[in-house]
Amino acid sequence: MSTLRIRGATLDFDVTGDDGPLVVQLHGLMSSRSRDSHLGLDLGRALRDHRILRIDARGHGGSTGTEDPLDYRWDNLADDLLAVLDAVAPGEAVHGVGPSMGTGTMLHAALKDPVRFASLTLMVPPTAWGTRRAQAEVYRTNAELIERHGVEAFVKLGSTTPVPPALADAPESLPAVDETLLPTVLRGAAAADLPPKEELARIDVPTLILAWTGDPTHPLRTATRLNELLPNSRLIVARTPYGVMAWPGLFAEHVITAGVELTATGSIPVVREPRAS
Repeated sequence: MSTLRIRGATLDFDVTGDDGPLVVQLHGLMSSRSRDSHLGLDLGRALRDHRILRIDARGHGGSTGTEDPLDYRWDNLADDLLAVLDAVAPGEAVHGVGPSMGTGTMLHAALKDPVRFASLTLMVPPTAWGTRRAQAEVYRTNAELIERHGVEAFVKLGSTTPVPPALADAPESLPAVDETLLPTVLRGAAAADLPPKEELARIDVPTLILAWTGDPTHPLRTATRLNELLPNSRLIVARTPYGVMAWPGLFAEHVITAGVELTATGSIPVVREPRAS
């Protein structure tokens, strides 16, 4: 494991594999790289001959946090991601994958640094644009619940929420965020949104969108709209746990194909000076 100090937080990450193209794997809100592995969302496990960079977002898992909710907005988490990439793989075009919050982070990062990504894999895109307001209110209400009654009350509330059919067999797990910091993280999520729809057409790298049904927090309508807006994307929808089991193989195929296309075109990313942290 390695750490990097960025904007007042220490980010915890690891890199597996000795050579090959780099894949950066993010996670969702209140999760971590180890929790996503526990939930079967570690898609990088299907790849061979690649390096896999897994990052715990600020305030999550092994990373420390900050007290400003706006630090957890996805556009600011994108700055964290790009700073880690500048440190680990300066000037290298990488393949990005991540669910929900990770999807939002990568889309903002791809707009901030268009040559940084060779491909994107957007897993279960979250509420966005018109549907974001109601979800933001849920996050703010949950933040107040935790402050008044503790994380146990929040976990108990979540246990009564129906799970998507594709997650029917997923094991239960606790938030991978310290209880004292969790309200701040949730308020940051309430302030977050995907980039404006008119800007997404500028992201022209090969993009795989993996969605599932029956999940108001990750509605299929967001995935469908992204597929319409992104010029080089395809959408695959899982309706059962077996559909999700196919995702690692689909992801590996997507990354390998995008890498072959990058090599064939002779595209070479521009080497930049690392960003100031």
